[in-house]
Amino acid sequence: MQDQIPTLAMAATGLIGLIIASYAALRGWRGWLELKRLELQQKAAMSADVPAPSTGSRIEVADLKERVRKLEAIAAGIEP
Repeated sequence: MQDQIPTLAMAATGLIGLIIASYAALRGWRGWLELKRLELQQKAAMSADVPAPSTGSRIEVADLKERVRKLEAIAAGIEP
């Protein structure tokens, strides 16, 4: 019986340590989930405020992209 007491004490200490570590990991997981939930809500609120781009602005953006491609080709030494 005397030989079993240190073994039982170590087992109980290990179990308590495992419980504490599991509890800390669970709290961290819940905090991370809450953070992601808040980020999603913030993104949803921001996207609701942004109006859809008009056709004119899409054409303008496409024109600017084409100009940038031409300038990059000139800078690379390739004639467009």
